[in-house]
Amino acid sequence: MNYANTPTSGTVSLKPWSREQIAARAAQDVPDGSYANLGIGLPTLVGNLITPEREVFLHSENGILHFGSHPSAHDADPCLINASKHPISLLPGSAIFDSTLSFAMMRGGHLDLAILGAYEVAENGDMANWTRVDPGTPPAVGGAMELAFGAKQIWVLMEHTTRDGCPRLLRRCSLPLTAAGVVTRIYTNLAVLDVTSEGLQVKVMAPGVTFDYLQSCTEAKLLV
Repeated sequence: MNYANTPTSGTVSLKPWSREQIAARAAQDVPDGSYANLGIGLPTLVGNLITPEREVFLHSENGILHFGSHPSAHDADPCLINASKHPISLLPGSAIFDSTLSFAMMRGGHLDLAILGAYEVAENGDMANWTRVDPGTPPAVGGAMELAFGAKQIWVLMEHTTRDGCPRLLRRCSLPLTAAGVVTRIYTNLAVLDVTSEGLQVKVMAPGVTFDYLQSCTEAKLLV
């Protein structure tokens, strides 16, 4: 994929990507013909941004394969929802099944890609996304561990920092891990990064983001 914006040391006003723009960048990178799971939260927006003619087989852990974007309010069926409980549309050839079969697909290596949210990601690909160890935020394991184990690639969509401005891309995760060394790519509101053995490789940055600024927001080692 050729990105329109590449890392630069120039100085322009900072324009972080919106949640929809983060999802759009991930959507354009999902290979045609792939089987991809969309996790709870921000990743579910990707389903609205993949056009049906691309034939990407989207999987939801609650038991749906080959679904499309949110339908209109008139066409929405409360029984057809994604992992975030948002209404979805079914595409020709779609399938509905129980959780046992859905999790068997996740655990059995049948998914090419899982797109998940996370609280933290480490520079070696460790991922923490099931608990903040916060009494006000109950833990929610869901199917993240099965996806992290079974999918061939793991992409994470997340905000680059916490609301307090603390880094969420770390040298080592501080929260309990969902899985170790599984993340291959990260999409944030500031950049797209690949996980490599040398550190996080910056593929593209949001308008106005310089490498120095990005590193100042990131504890993990960044590579141009």
